[in-house]
Amino acid sequence: MNIKVLIAEDDPDVGSLLCGYLQLNGFTAVLRPDGKAAWEELRQTSYDIAVIDVMMPLEDGFTLAGRIRQALPALPLIFLTARKLKEDVLKGLKLGADDYMTKPFDADELIQRMHNILRRVNGQQDQPQFLIIGRYVFEPQNLRLSSEDYARQLTDKEARLLAYLLEQQGRIVKRADALAALWENPDFFSGRSMDVFISRLRSYLAADPNIAIENIRGVGFRLNIGGSVQ
Repeated sequence: MNIKVLIAEDDPDVGSLLCGYLQLNGFTAVLRPDGKAAWEELRQTSYDIAVIDVMMPLEDGFTLAGRIRQALPALPLIFLTARKLKEDVLKGLKLGADDYMTKPFDADELIQRMHNILRRVNGQQDQPQFLIIGRYVFEPQNLRLSSEDYARQLTDKEARLLAYLLEQQGRIVKRADALAALWENPDFFSGRSMDVFISRLRSYLAADPNIAIENIRGVGFRLNIGGSVQ
């Protein structure tokens, strides 16, 4: 498969080296030096994935990503940033980026990440790499929950329960259904264990007042984000 990659990068040395390396590895890579030029390229030619530097002249990567998400919502995006500030990462993810890498970066790692994203987009991997939960970023595969000033490594059970609640966001999750999905041979003690995990998740998410895991007495739970109820 010939994968077409658009690179938006204002550093000519970084951009040229990256384009050349991608082409050596079987990609078709096109370099544009700023957000405006990259947007004009996308208006004329279709691409499989875009790699976007955050800090660019004329139009920065965040502005370009916003344009892309409005006009080309299915196009996968990877951000490159020289800044390791969490607010930059969060802003990029909230704009719909599929991944990000901080400079300096390893080109082989970038290629592997692009392949992972494209497999997921093509339906070969159904678990997203990032999920936005209010002010938090949830990484299911890495068992990690973070915000601008907070990071926690989750247990496998905590991550699976949080992902399950997110799938049913705004809807009631019955206790029996959650136990059957996440616990082997569910019994009374499994139910008590689930209550403990729910309490932990509440404490992990407590810094965002717009997030609530609601008890539905005698039935189960409901995850509300920003007051959403379906």
